[in-house]
Amino acid sequence: MGREKWSGKYRKEFQICIMTALEQNINTHFGIPKDDISKIASFFKPETYAKGDYFSKTGGVCNKLSFVQNGLFRIFVVDDKKEVTQWISTPGYFITDLSSLMFQTPARWNIQALTDCDVYTIDRDNYNNIGRVLPQWHELEKRFIAKCFTILEDRVYTFLSMTAEERYNMLYEYNRELFQQVPQQYIASMLGMTPETLSRIRKKPTVPRD
Repeated sequence: MGREKWSGKYRKEFQICIMTALEQNINTHFGIPKDDISKIASFFKPETYAKGDYFSKTGGVCNKLSFVQNGLFRIFVVDDKKEVTQWISTPGYFITDLSSLMFQTPARWNIQALTDCDVYTIDRDNYNNIGRVLPQWHELEKRFIAKCFTILEDRVYTFLSMTAEERYNMLYEYNRELFQQVPQQYIASMLGMTPETLSRIRKKPTVPRD
């Protein structure tokens, strides 16, 4: 589980650093005035996760949304004793089980720290209270959720319209460092292919690789 561990000068410096990154990310997603960004960011609190800790687990209820400052999280599910990786979340992005957060349904995904991680977290109660201090929040929230579904639609489109090699190339161009940071079987699963297929693709002379 997450563990708050900051105190004194270090905590203050960290909060200044992460609030800046968080505010920049909120601005990217919502495009709202700086004062309103600060109001939203003030609801988030710092947490750390050690490698192997779970942010949320399948079957439980996910009651929080976190901004990843440092580290990597794997989003996955166990299907018929086989682990299927949905995504690897990197710094600068939000993590949650969205349907569980919004509707209080059992979480579909396991979200686990692949490395030691620093995050900024807002719990569901505070998330729901943003509207009290920011009247236009509900409209902004719609934009955020719409972007989440747009990203999901884009992923579905790549699986329907691209070959395995094209999906590999796209991910490599988007985040080539990821191939050095996580086990290849996680990347293969995320791309909808077997590790053997990923290995064959990476051996091709025309394919970019490390």
